[in-house]
Amino acid sequence: MSPSSADHGGDHPCSRQEINGFSNDHTEVATPCTASSTLGYIVDAVPANEREKLRRIVVASAKGFSIGAGIKGGLAIFAILARLTRKKPPRKGIVVTNSDAIVEALKETLRYGLFLGTFAGTFVSTDEVIGALAGHRRTAKWRALVAGAVAGSSMLLTGLEDQHTSLAIYILMRAAVLASRCGIKSKRFGKICKPLTWKHGDIFLMCLSSSQILSAYILKQDSLPASYKSFLNKHGGKDPVILQGVKDIASGKPFTNLGAIEKYYKNMGVDVKLKPDMKVPCSIVHGNQTCTGHIFTFLLQAYQRALPVYLPVYLIPALIVHRKGLLKRPSTILTKGLLGTARSSLFLSVYCASAWMWTCFLFRIFKRCNIPMVAMGTFPTGLALAIEKESRRMEISLYCLARAIESFFTCVADAGYLPQSRRIKRADVVVFSLSTAIIMHCYAEEREVFKSKYLNVLDWVFGVPPPPCETPRCKAVEGGNIGVCSGPFLSHVYVDYLYLFQV
Repeated sequence: MSPSSADHGGDHPCSRQEINGFSNDHTEVATPCTASSTLGYIVDAVPANEREKLRRIVVASAKGFSIGAGIKGGLAIFAILARLTRKKPPRKGIVVTNSDAIVEALKETLRYGLFLGTFAGTFVSTDEVIGALAGHRRTAKWRALVAGAVAGSSMLLTGLEDQHTSLAIYILMRAAVLASRCGIKSKRFGKICKPLTWKHGDIFLMCLSSSQILSAYILKQDSLPASYKSFLNKHGGKDPVILQGVKDIASGKPFTNLGAIEKYYKNMGVDVKLKPDMKVPCSIVHGNQTCTGHIFTFLLQAYQRALPVYLPVYLIPALIVHRKGLLKRPSTILTKGLLGTARSSLFLSVYCASAWMWTCFLFRIFKRCNIPMVAMGTFPTGLALAIEKESRRMEISLYCLARAIESFFTCVADAGYLPQSRRIKRADVVVFSLSTAIIMHCYAEEREVFKSKYLNVLDWVFGVPPPPCETPRCKAVEGGNIGVCSGPFLSHVYVDYLYLFQV
């Protein structure tokens, strides 16, 4: 028999509802109190250890969703604001209203939120199921590996037909870095992986990536993702007719648009006469300007284009993470953000300007322009990465390396050397699952190979207690010396993942 209101002395919420008009009504009504009581009975019936597992799954899913939706939603807001403030009319044949853009942004935000939320929930669920069925200690060495591979299939939630090769390759690069760190500290593979400890390896990777990316920007833009191609076209600072002219001379083909190039410069107030038998494309690239004068002019323009890119990247995390500190020491925090913006903008502008500088320099020395010359001239462009903050160089180089690898294999496949690769459906999901398996295995078994900022975010999302070990980082986590998802860590991770999702 259910207890009456008198048994509770009128203090129970159900008693108060009955006194307010439900005590004389003999009809069964599903009141909020009845529903909450029923839910309470169900929860109480679940063993305490099972409740903790369920709580961990729900919390991990919610936190994963908040990260995915927050990052993608923030980028969507800036994209919409840029669209609303754009003065140029849309291109012919491309008519997308502002309302359509907002709806699409909301869909993308929801997709990426569900993607990361499902990834986190699936990983924790698989981890708990395997541990319950086969024992946590017995499966400790491989459980996270399997759970990470299973959770990787959640990428399908970003779109069944949409390929996310760039994202998959980027995560593969992150997994490769972690695996190499494990190899470096291994007695068996330490000597093999020793070259990976080279101090300026990040700059070398950036040079290698630049050679492929910038060559593709000039010679084969179809090998680049559409959004990334748009990014390069904006910051490359050259009209498509100019790029086509450089492509023609580098490919050894007859010019197809010299008249269009001359008309382009004439609209800008510059009278240029181009010769069909030219050997180097300097007059195509910068008209009547000298190579040196063009570099300084381009650098100033490139810096103006770069500032709006990095201003939100640095200031938004400052407003979110250091909102309390802004009231106490606003000048210090804002100055730090503005200096970071100025430094990163200088990197991007020097990177773009040096691409044209090195190619012009090489063309003038050898008095010819061909595809190998373009690849060689764009290689030293990556040296501009030395301007960036050292802690962010590897993130940028890995991001660009992922784009370069995707572009390279696309070019190879288009050339007919990898015909079977076209038949592989959703290879991005396979690569992503393999990568997340490695990452989550390292997270569970080799925690010291992670940088503290990523380790803290993973701990915040998955809530996995660190395994006992003797490494300084594990001791710091066990002793509570590293704050989970603290301000500086969240700020760095936010900036790094903006690179991942912005294009």
